Amino acid sequence: MTHEPAPVPAPRVVSLYNAANALTVVRIVLVPVFLVLVVISEMTDPDWRIAACLAFCVASATDFVDGWIARRWHLVTSFGKVADPIADKALTGTALVLLSAYDHLPWWVTITILVREWGVTALRFWVIRYGIIPASRGGKLKTGLQIVAIAWYLWPVPESARLIGVCLMGAALLVTVVTGVAYLVEALRLRAGARQ
Repeated sequence: MTHEPAPVPAPRVVSLYNAANALTVVRIVLVPVFLVLVVISEMTDPDWRIAACLAFCVASATDFVDGWIARRWHLVTSFGKVADPIADKALTGTALVLLSAYDHLPWWVTITILVREWGVTALRFWVIRYGIIPASRGGKLKTGLQIVAIAWYLWPVPESARLIGVCLMGAALLVTVVTGVAYLVEALRLRAGARQ
């Protein structure tokens, strides 16, 4: 008596056109809108600064929402895996560069954060054959701190409250560097494990 193998269900195909990817595209589109608003404000006009801050916050919110939607309804796609981190880095990078260009943030802070962000992305591609480095809790904390700090710098806060922004950015910078080192250690561990 022969036993026929049980049928294997076909892999679930996720459409490229879904809510998570749509939100990622919205974030990408909002980056030049945000840039224009900051340039118009020249970081001096309060009304335009508020508009720029709101655009940045809306774009940042889509990052959390699209990830949640993709995980909750299993809408993860190859496009989303590539476009989502690019959109995040484009938004944050644009904001940091603009803040430094208008002398609201030291260039060394911007450069340190950008080197870490792009460095971690490069690390992920470097070890992709051996495994995936998932986003850690520290990485999520880093993202949250960066968003809050940047928003504080963009909003026309009174002079007496500017020190809060400096503290927020300092905390974001510290967590950014520490998690960057942690990702480097994890990447080296994955490579070493693969060689063994």
